[in-house]
Amino acid sequence: MLQSHMLTNNCVTAAVCVVALNEEQEQFLRELVGPVSKFFDEVNDPAKNDALEKVEDHTMEGLKEMGAFGLQVPADLGGLGLNNTQYARLVEIVGGHDMGVGITLGAHQSIGFKGILLFGNPAQREKYLPKLASGETIAAFCLTEPASGSDAASIKTTAIQSPCGKFFTLSGSKIWISNGGLAEIFTVFAKTPMKDPKTGEMKDKITAFVVERSFGGVTSGPPEKKMGIKASNTAEVYFDNVHVPAECVLGELGGGFKVAMNILNNGRFGMAAALSGTMKIFLQVDHAANRTQFGNKIHNYGAIQEKMARMTMLHYVTESMAYMISGNMDSGATEFQIEAAISKIFASEAAWTVTDECIQVMGGMGFMKDSGVERVMRDLRIFRIFEGTNDILRLFVALNGFQNAGNQLKSLQKALKNPLGNAGLLAGELSKRAKRFVFSSLQILCSLKGTKPCFFFFSSTCPLISDEQFVLKRVADCAIDLYAMVVVLSRASRSLSQGQASAQHEKMLCETWCMEVSCAATEHTLVKMLMMRNLFNKDILLASSINKSKIICSNKRCKKFELHCIVGRGVLLMDAQKCFCLILTVTIFVLVYSQYSL
Repeated sequence: MLQSHMLTNNCVTAAVCVVALNEEQEQFLRELVGPVSKFFDEVNDPAKNDALEKVEDHTMEGLKEMGAFGLQVPADLGGLGLNNTQYARLVEIVGGHDMGVGITLGAHQSIGFKGILLFGNPAQREKYLPKLASGETIAAFCLTEPASGSDAASIKTTAIQSPCGKFFTLSGSKIWISNGGLAEIFTVFAKTPMKDPKTGEMKDKITAFVVERSFGGVTSGPPEKKMGIKASNTAEVYFDNVHVPAECVLGELGGGFKVAMNILNNGRFGMAAALSGTMKIFLQVDHAANRTQFGNKIHNYGAIQEKMARMTMLHYVTESMAYMISGNMDSGATEFQIEAAISKIFASEAAWTVTDECIQVMGGMGFMKDSGVERVMRDLRIFRIFEGTNDILRLFVALNGFQNAGNQLKSLQKALKNPLGNAGLLAGELSKRAKRFVFSSLQILCSLKGTKPCFFFFSSTCPLISDEQFVLKRVADCAIDLYAMVVVLSRASRSLSQGQASAQHEKMLCETWCMEVSCAATEHTLVKMLMMRNLFNKDILLASSINKSKIICSNKRCKKFELHCIVGRGVLLMDAQKCFCLILTVTIFVLVYSQYSL
């Protein structure tokens, strides 16, 4: 049974990834999938790469020969010219074999030279992309600094324009740069003094530059020692009074922040695709099917079956997100940053859970290095950190939801003025809009019962929401769950309407996922909110005092510490009176916005 499910999942992937492809594109992708899979099965050695802490030379050469360094570079500039869906499918294969190689390729093209693709002028594209596409030169993305991580606006690297205006003098350093020791081409972000047209004052604005190592003054440190993705190169990069020609400005002068955010937003969908490939490994399937304990194969036991079912659902949702977003991008969508952030958050956390459960199913064997799961576990940890930590991205999801919700819902403006009095109208509108696009047998799942308790905690007064990170995190979790429901409903509906071989299996996955999310939402928003609704403000103060108290670092157990632990749990819950009006807004926004995806 487990093996048949594995085959079903493969069929599902084949179905979902061709949605945005015409016949020619689909055929080209099929011609690529076979050789790429064979290469990673027969040539690449992930365990050896990990032990050597570098990708073997013959593997790098093989990747170059296949065109793997220029997957989305236009064919007339030496690349394969793949669209986002085709790219996602190949990235999925890489993610299922070797994340170290995946980071090497991804840091090169997903973010390394992505700025040249998105913002480069014709001269820049013609000069750099052919060699980058062939792998003759490697690219790196240089944003993070010792004092600037999630707060990109606080970078210290400077680029001072010369009096003649022909070049900039670049000075500073960047840390934890993937491909930093290999790259010849860098996308670098630095502060440039610019005159404010309104006030006439000089202000620092971030500008993006294409910097060549050959300019001189560019050096890199030794490879960093890391927990995982050891095969990839990570190094500090130094810029010592580098003279950068003015024609190497990427995008507009002072427009570097926009360039950086667009690069990161554009590249995040690939992370979900890669991690869906990692989850698809399912090394524990053979073990569960062959391991006998107490006279039975362990896959016959309910505890193991529950783990397998949850792992399958997490993989299904992640894969659905990856191809929903890539398909939308290929269809011309330009506003996908929230979905991309959601997919990165969900995929990185789901992959960690799946791998952890894989080890649990395998028991002691999974803990051993030879199983290969240990390496995957180490490799996965970084995905909740780089390209935007999940904590920061949750704030991004929530705040962007609030910012855009009003514009998406003008037709419901009157109801939104009094959400409590119009709860029925709003809930009905959500269900009605969702049901338009959902297969008939799945329409009952559009009732979204888990969101209804939100209406009973509405308050007309809301705090300054940007400062309420406890609230924002929970709002983002609601949005993530809702978007996950949207993508699986969309995908399962398509399979059912087209009579796909996997349709009934997908229907079961979809129903189970949506019901679980709905029940969990009800439990967390209704029961726990009732218990903690009056403790929120007090608990923030308690959390702060706990954080400052040395007792929390002590091994001694005392009443004070126990009291803080017990009462402090309220911090993990949302203040219903202050924020459920905002949750309601985000809930509606996510569903209405997602109609374009469905």
